[in-house]
Amino acid sequence: MNNTLLIIIAVVAVILLFTGGFVQSLQFLIWVGVVLLVLAIIVFLLRALSGKKRV
Repeated sequence: MNNTLLIIIAVVAVILLFTGGFVQSLQFLIWVGVVLLVLAIIVFLLRALSGKKRV
């Protein structure tokens, strides 16, 4: 998993959060966005804490 994919997942999560917040009939998008955002943060933290640098 590279940084570009992580950024794309985070952007999709934020878009889903906003979409779910504005459209009341699609409340499940809020939870999908929250789950994706939490997963992106966990992966980012694991990569940052592991200290492995890919060139």
